[in-house]
Amino acid sequence: MSFLLTIALLILPTSAWALEPEVQAAKDEGMRLYNIGHSTAALPYLQQAAEAGDVDAMYYMGEAERRQHMMGLTSEAMAWYLKAAAEGDVYSMLQLFRGGACTAGDRCPGGYEDWHHAALAVAQPQAEAGDPDAMLAMFHVYRMFDQSRRAGDWLERAAEAGQLEAQTILGNQILDGRGWYLTNGRRLSAAEAWFRKAAEQEYVPGMVKLSEVLSNQERYEKAWPWTRHASRAGHLDSRLWEAFCNLDPEYDPICMVDQDIEKGWGLALAVIEEPSNDIARWVLEENNRLLVERHRRGAEQIAEEWIGREPPLSNFPPRFGY
Repeated sequence: MSFLLTIALLILPTSAWALEPEVQAAKDEGMRLYNIGHSTAALPYLQQAAEAGDVDAMYYMGEAERRQHMMGLTSEAMAWYLKAAAEGDVYSMLQLFRGGACTAGDRCPGGYEDWHHAALAVAQPQAEAGDPDAMLAMFHVYRMFDQSRRAGDWLERAAEAGQLEAQTILGNQILDGRGWYLTNGRRLSAAEAWFRKAAEQEYVPGMVKLSEVLSNQERYEKAWPWTRHASRAGHLDSRLWEAFCNLDPEYDPICMVDQDIEKGWGLALAVIEEPSNDIARWVLEENNRLLVERHRRGAEQIAEEWIGREPPLSNFPPRFGY
């Protein structure tokens, strides 16, 4: 069965209209839950925005449905991807291709051999016109074509054009062996440069990777501020690191802080309260001996200050890649 694509295929999708405030609030809550891995809880919130015509919400409804079933393309996920694809969403098209919607489900895009061809038709004109986000989309499109050289070229173009996720992906690829470097130190420096570009533009995954690569070079005094900055920007794992380091600065060389039991305990309590995190519980169990009664009230006050703090805690999952 051919799936008819609309004129929206000519451009990458954007928000065509503002959502009503209550619907926008529902979408925001759905994305908050999705970003900490609570996909089931996110569904009813995202659905409100998706049914109001929000293309991002349609895509993430598909993603959340897929997460419920071992990343498989269920009929529910496919239905939402098809809705978003009809509005020109490239990543929905790529998920339809990866899930075999055309070959196995007989839901093919009209006028195209398969969904990755339709995605190419959407992304390429915009990328060639200089859109950095479309350049990143082209990287993913050519990955689906198993054309790694073309994919890599588009990734570099996106990174050089300032696309922050592309810069972070490129840094990761350099760490994983992309390119030729005389020494490992030069490889680390090359990756660091891309992570720094993203981090300095407040891209949280870039901050995390920059801290990691600095730690690998034992430059802990430079790494720690980026871990702390990522924590303040809402990165869940970095918040846990900040909690653990305050409880036990000897735990890891990156912990460039003096012991502050109340702060460490309070940060971990806040993480338990918001995303109900098992690692945070483990952190507290490991350091239970430290919380004497005189610290308890102070820790609880700190937790109250951090619960609900903006920006919300997030794992910062990539839009596409799972």
